[in-house]
Amino acid sequence: MRDENETPESSRERMRQEELKRNPAGNLNDSFQRAQTGGLADLVGGLGWKGSGILILVLIIVGILAAIFLN
Repeated sequence: MRDENETPESSRERMRQEELKRNPAGNLNDSFQRAQTGGLADLVGGLGWKGSGILILVLIIVGILAAIFLN
């Protein structure tokens, strides 16, 4: 019942919280590293599909400009 109206973002967060309750120290080093550097899944999840598309376009344009000016 709860899953019908749940967004993908809230579903991921709920599953993450359940995993932390079951295994609080299992991925301690990985969690520490991710907290310092951030994760791609967190970035894309926070931006949504429009923001992710814009980010990809910006990266492609920056790559093309870099290739043009560095040649």
